Amino acid sequence: MRIITLNCNGIRSAARKGLYPWLVEQSADIICLQETRAGDTELSTPDFSLDGYQAAHVHAQRKGYSGVSIYTRLPVTEFVTDHGSSEFDIEGRYLELKAGDLSVISAYFPSGSSGAERQEAKFRFLAEFRQHLQAITDSGRRYILCGDLNIAHRNIDIKNWRGNQKTSGFLPEERAWLEELFTAGGFVDAFRLVNDQPEQYTWWSNRGQAWAKNVGWRIDYQVISAALAPHVRAASIWKDTRFSDHAPVIVDYADVL
Repeated sequence: MRIITLNCNGIRSAARKGLYPWLVEQSADIICLQETRAGDTELSTPDFSLDGYQAAHVHAQRKGYSGVSIYTRLPVTEFVTDHGSSEFDIEGRYLELKAGDLSVISAYFPSGSSGAERQEAKFRFLAEFRQHLQAITDSGRRYILCGDLNIAHRNIDIKNWRGNQKTSGFLPEERAWLEELFTAGGFVDAFRLVNDQPEQYTWWSNRGQAWAKNVGWRIDYQVISAALAPHVRAASIWKDTRFSDHAPVIVDYADVL
């Protein structure tokens, strides 16, 4: 089973850059997209459909903001369109696919880079979402959380780690949130199970030739229940084509269903 996750930074922009023909070539079983920034009217058109896939979309109340999607070839039991947050569900940040005892989530975590107020909102989101993750762990279901978490976990996951320790996305509190998730929390970073190499980034700033110099951050993940760790076979970051300021993360699993 192949799963792809990508922050589109605008699905219309990514489509113009060839995202959908590329997705057809990849023949993924599940595709999770974030920051689609489009509404139901646009996303229901043929331009944003994939033959053989069932699609579901969640968008924000605020037009042109946030939004997540899932395309799947798996038989779906249910789509869940929120995680029970009165503050953040209106921002269109969560979509969950249920197939048997497996759940796949497309999630777009807030960024705190615009200032202190938004950083505090990000911390509130992390606290709420951690409770949600505990609840879904207690449910006994197996989970794959795909998306832009807007946090680089370790020094290896960011080019200029020394200079970014006070920068949103690499703050000690944010990194500790991920560290706890990957230890006591019972979840695993699927990419790092099979790829421990440095300079494996998924996002590059549009400033200062960051892409050309590979000055990036790894902030896009597939976070999996520990029970799924033995099923991860391969993981890669697609950089041959630029659809966004993020790159697609591709993970192949065996014998999951």
